[in-house]
Amino acid sequence: MAVSWVFAQFTAGMPSHRFFATGYVGFFMDWNMILTDAIAFLCVAFSRFSYTNEVQRHKVETDHLHLQLNLLKTQLQPHFLFNTLNSLYGMSLTGSKETPRFILLLSQMMQYILYDCDQEEVDLKEELVFLEGYFELEQKKFPHANIVMKVPEAIPELKIPPLLFLPLVENSFKHGKHKLENDAKVFAELSFKDDQLIFRIENEMLPANPLQLKNKRGGIGLSNIKKRLELYYPNSNQLSLTEEDHIFVAELIIKP
Repeated sequence: MAVSWVFAQFTAGMPSHRFFATGYVGFFMDWNMILTDAIAFLCVAFSRFSYTNEVQRHKVETDHLHLQLNLLKTQLQPHFLFNTLNSLYGMSLTGSKETPRFILLLSQMMQYILYDCDQEEVDLKEELVFLEGYFELEQKKFPHANIVMKVPEAIPELKIPPLLFLPLVENSFKHGKHKLENDAKVFAELSFKDDQLIFRIENEMLPANPLQLKNKRGGIGLSNIKKRLELYYPNSNQLSLTEEDHIFVAELIIKP
């Protein structure tokens, strides 16, 4: 109706005109036709401009996404290596005969980080093998602690961002009471429910240190995972961090 009104306004009182020229057949200049063609041309031009602008915007967003992901990986890898080398250093001080085997395990884990994790997504099974190695290293460092990771026997063929769960694991290892007391636990479990992947890890908390009250728990690691969740699983993730009865619980739910 709006277009018809525009036509009516522009063409009111404008009859078609006949033009003649020597050697040519006369023709009518229809103002309705001219206006229609002009509007069609403008629509095509606007659509093309909008499409080009959208393609450019999408490219900028994609480039920014890749850059941010690479920065997050670069930030996370040295953080992991630093913590793990500290664990191996503690083992070497005790003269453990298993130190060479755990150095090999670390080598395999670093190979996974440096090469396999260069992809945007990795197999969930490979990620779990990596985490099991990390749990084994921590258990060896604190042999009297109860450090357990439970996974289902059947792992579906899923792809996830590399090292997605590692900040939660590192956080529990860093602040866990198992570092000071025997029989303290760190327990992690991976499960699936209603097409959702659930990763839950809990640890008994260290006594509060007044000198460190100003420091946020988790630091780089938890900030990292929150950013990655926003990038990979917008509106389809839920990360909860709770403390109750001196137990810290982190639970991540995503819909792959």
